[in-house]
Amino acid sequence: MNHPSANDTHPLGQPASISGVGMDRAVTPSGRKKVLRHVVRYGAPVALVLVAVGAWRVVPASGTLSVSRDQLQVVTVRSAPFLDYLPVRATVAPLNVTFVDAVQGGEVLQLIARDGALVKEGDVLAKLTNPQLQLDVTSREAQIASQLGSVSAQQLALQQSRTAEETQMAEARYNLLKAQRELSIREQLHGQGFESDANVQSYRDESDYYEQRLKRLNSARAQDMDVFARQEQEIVQEAERLRSNLSVVRDSLNSLVLRAPVAGRVTNFELQPGQSLKAGDKIAQIDSEGQYRLDADIDEFYLGRVAVGERATASFGDVSIPMTVSRVHPQVTNGQFRAELTFDKQPSGDLRRGESVDVRLTLGETHTALVLPNGAWMEATGGTSVFVENAGSRGAERITVTSGRRNPEQVEITSGVHEGDRVIVSSYNSYKNFNHLSIH
Repeated sequence: MNHPSANDTHPLGQPASISGVGMDRAVTPSGRKKVLRHVVRYGAPVALVLVAVGAWRVVPASGTLSVSRDQLQVVTVRSAPFLDYLPVRATVAPLNVTFVDAVQGGEVLQLIARDGALVKEGDVLAKLTNPQLQLDVTSREAQIASQLGSVSAQQLALQQSRTAEETQMAEARYNLLKAQRELSIREQLHGQGFESDANVQSYRDESDYYEQRLKRLNSARAQDMDVFARQEQEIVQEAERLRSNLSVVRDSLNSLVLRAPVAGRVTNFELQPGQSLKAGDKIAQIDSEGQYRLDADIDEFYLGRVAVGERATASFGDVSIPMTVSRVHPQVTNGQFRAELTFDKQPSGDLRRGESVDVRLTLGETHTALVLPNGAWMEATGGTSVFVENAGSRGAERITVTSGRRNPEQVEITSGVHEGDRVIVSSYNSYKNFNHLSIH
């Protein structure tokens, strides 16, 4: 008879038990196995969470760039005095420039001065020749001389008329005086009975005649004097006009001699003998000697902030000389405009035209503001955003800011950050497309 094996199953699907010594018994698991079971059951989910958290901390989020702290320059936003100035490079120019033009056209006959020479006012620079002009001047002089002769004749006739009237008045006064004397004598004789009434009356009539004549002459002379005065004024004005025209005609001939209008140094004087010139051609310029100004070309960004009267300082080695903005040209060329600066006191050393000078131009008063260093970060953002370190974490966020005035060392920040914020001020060229930085 066969015994049931260990693999035999109970009719209900349970293993058949073996009675006696060969029967199965329940095995109690050890403590170590129980621990392993709990670790597997509960430790696996915890491990998965830890791995996920670690991956989240290691892998950068979208829009985040991982950078090394060694590559960054970080500063703290602080409140400090802001020095509102602008350094510019200026060139030396003469304070005053006077251009010399050819008043009359002609051919260069002789050169007297040379380019770069020092001249006094009225010194001859060159001589021109113009035969046609000389003939025209001679003809015009003759015409004006003839007209002046006619004016002189008018003056003579007017004087003669005045003299004739004065002669008539003198004769009338003499005749009246003589008639009055005769009348006086006749009246005395009449009183003595030696003259008749009729004879005395005739002398009285003669005296009355000369008296009336003198009155008429005086009245006529008063009217004629007004006419004579107007005529004389017109004649004098005509004579002056003709003499002025004669002077202009002669000056046109004298203008063939080119002279220095002011004292100074002759520059841009490049005439050659035999060269033809037209009226109005520029032949040279006279630069003021010993008096200079500085011309500075400034970025158009500062056009609205540079005005006449602004103060500046020019550096000549170890010497600083105060200056004042005397003129601002509004025209913008190649992104720059020009400002002229004059010395408050002319420098004692010799300056050369075109020499370069460092100038510190003051744009406003010194005031306290939130400032950042003016550095590489400005090139990429133009002062519109900065990366600010997150407090308590190894990262930085891009923050929009508003920048105000700036100088070579400082940038004024008017909004977006606060005092004490730590800002990255090194170059942002590698971070243009990122808003978050992970710093390690």
